[in-house]
Amino acid sequence: MLPRRRVGPLRLLRLLLVLVVAFAAVVAFCPAAAAAAGEGVGVVEEEEVRVGEAAAAVARGEGDDAVVAAADPGSFNNTVAEKQGVLETVARRVTKKNETKDNKSFPFKEVFLDRPEQEDVPTLIDRKDNVFIISNPKSKYPVLQLDLRLISDLVVVIVSATFGGIAFACLGQPVITGYLLAGSIIGPGGFSFVSEMVQVETVAQFGVIFLLFALGLEFSTAKLRVVRAVAVVGGLLQIILFMLLCGISATLCGGKTKEGVFVGVLLSMSSTAVVLKFLMERNSINALHGQVTVGTLILQDCAVGLLFALLPILSGASGLLQGVASMAKSLVVLITFLTILSILSRTGVPWFLKLMISLSSQTNELYQLAAVAFCLLFAWCSDKLGLSLELGSFAAGVMISTTDLAQHTLEQIEPIRNFFAALFLASIGMLINVHFLWNHVDILLAAVILVITVKTFIVAVVVKGFGYSNKTSLLVGMSLAQIGEFAFVLLSRASSIHLIEGKLYLLLLGTTALSLVTTPLLFKMIPAVVHLGVLLRWFSVDSNQVELGLKSDGLRIDSGKRINLIVQGSHDS
Repeated sequence: MLPRRRVGPLRLLRLLLVLVVAFAAVVAFCPAAAAAAGEGVGVVEEEEVRVGEAAAAVARGEGDDAVVAAADPGSFNNTVAEKQGVLETVARRVTKKNETKDNKSFPFKEVFLDRPEQEDVPTLIDRKDNVFIISNPKSKYPVLQLDLRLISDLVVVIVSATFGGIAFACLGQPVITGYLLAGSIIGPGGFSFVSEMVQVETVAQFGVIFLLFALGLEFSTAKLRVVRAVAVVGGLLQIILFMLLCGISATLCGGKTKEGVFVGVLLSMSSTAVVLKFLMERNSINALHGQVTVGTLILQDCAVGLLFALLPILSGASGLLQGVASMAKSLVVLITFLTILSILSRTGVPWFLKLMISLSSQTNELYQLAAVAFCLLFAWCSDKLGLSLELGSFAAGVMISTTDLAQHTLEQIEPIRNFFAALFLASIGMLINVHFLWNHVDILLAAVILVITVKTFIVAVVVKGFGYSNKTSLLVGMSLAQIGEFAFVLLSRASSIHLIEGKLYLLLLGTTALSLVTTPLLFKMIPAVVHLGVLLRWFSVDSNQVELGLKSDGLRIDSGKRINLIVQGSHDS
């Protein structure tokens, strides 16, 4: 038996060094071997790629250096193989001054927007006239990349929205309509001042996120206690009735049922901002019809997130069984997501907000940034789960609304919300084709009158079904007769997932805008309608019906039959 040799530390270190060198050689050799093996398999395709790259380089006027770069097997070809790309013919657009065709009209864009010394971002055009903007230009060293065209577009949109809002505020009209009109003027349907539509609309999408985040922050069950029955049950019943009515009407008229259901969802929404503004101006916010209106608006705002989750299901091309399975899966994911958020809102969220408050003792900058990050994080998580950005941002707001810092968070987020909301509405306005609206003004006016009439009737019937008087029911119906600003969000989402056709999209867009414009006129007509109702004995006289609104109490006396005193500030025991 041979004696066992003892391995010393020096010998062990040498062995380890040999193994490391051998492993490094294998790693370095494998890519080269794989590339050598691939040369004999796809030589024809490789040559076609190189020739195509060389031809494209020569077409761009880059000379022999570009041909050598195109023949490098370690750059373009590997990228195409990894991304499974398809080669297509594209052209690089080069803007040359003083070589355009003579224009009969005054060149606003060239005079006010273009500068000779400004260097535009390179763009490519494919055979379908799709324009591609270079998003990741390669350079030898990391350098700061600027898209000056995007900055110019954002400046145009923001300034135009500002002037549009100022003009409509001076006229006593909703500033929302001013944002829409400003966007329609600078968009492709107007003077085409905006070049990078996709980039501007992407940035403006933050407006939707922060709008719903602010709505979640304002969510409170205390506001629904006064009129909880008619607001919750009646509000849901209104949405269901609109969906059924429009879905059946679309089917009977030979249209698509899913489009009809979406139109019903769209019509069921009313404008929270516009209605609250007029109720406060007329000191009707605490009146009986004002309380019912506000409660219904809060319910609609809460239902917006769920309606966003419903849109992808409506747009699916699968059968009934697959659609039900998809809806069940989405519902399970939704319930799980909301359950997790509910647990976090009671455990981690209060601790996190208090920590941010303690760190932001001198300035609110860190707390404001944390609130924005909180909103965007849960919106991103919701989108990754297949729900929607909107639902996640709304849920994030509801999580904070359960804490004592909801009002403080809302104050910090309001300036950001207002800015991005104006930017979003202006970007929606850029999609409005002014020529389409002008050529179909008769159809749009008829559609607005039909919408106001149908909404007033359905809402009044639902409110009347809960035991309210004719006067209260009609006042609530007229207050909610317009289509809300979140209809633009729903339209944008439905169009992006191909739920509705182009003409229907433009029709609904124009109808929504005109309904918001006519809302001030509708509120001015309310006293005349009430007076006419008293003369025709549709309504009972004021002595038999008293509507009082107190700051902290809601007092309801309806036809002397029922008195309900509900203290909003009290909590359920």
